[in-house]
Amino acid sequence: MVNDNFKLPRAAFVNKFIPKNKFYEKAALSANLQKEFVDKIQKITWKYKLAESTVGITKTDKVIEIQIFEIELKEQVIPKNVLKVIDKAIPYQILYRFTCKGNEAYGITLKENKNAENYYFTEWNEKKIFDFTGIDLEKVYQKIVKTFIPSEVQTKSSFNEIIDTDNKIKALENEIDTLGSRILKEKQFNRKVELNKILLERKNYLKKIKEEL
Repeated sequence: MVNDNFKLPRAAFVNKFIPKNKFYEKAALSANLQKEFVDKIQKITWKYKLAESTVGITKTDKVIEIQIFEIELKEQVIPKNVLKVIDKAIPYQILYRFTCKGNEAYGITLKENKNAENYYFTEWNEKKIFDFTGIDLEKVYQKIVKTFIPSEVQTKSSFNEIIDTDNKIKALENEIDTLGSRILKEKQFNRKVELNKILLERKNYLKKIKEEL
């Protein structure tokens, strides 16, 4: 069974079912996106609202409220395109809990206003403990986001530096994976040598970033 381990005040508890077509009405969705809503999502529930009035923590210009949505999925695959539609429709930061047949995962949007810049996800059934305390809701939100980021990256002094460093590491890791695949497929020796040289440079750069943490 999936347990609600957020330990938030009763005043923050909403537990309101949101029909999927509410999101259709707010955006002119393509047939494919509508099909994703229907095929992949069983149910969307607005579980909690973190606001001054519900948790007694001051809002800021950037973070007025934080919502917690529970999305019951039909299969154990997180539909990122659907999340983009939800985030565009809701002008607040959202912490997602995904459930599927007794399994759970979490996601958070790195978001200002309606602009979703990035998504962070846990693995399925990965243990996470969220701390919803802070001097204001922006600090609470930053603390939630940092829960998804490796602890070694969090040695940076500011939240923006943590995000930038994490993005840089992920981009380099993706590039290294892509280069490795290209080298395996490459038939021309000279081109393979050239790609190996780039791969070594990227690996050394990644090592340098991690050593500086």
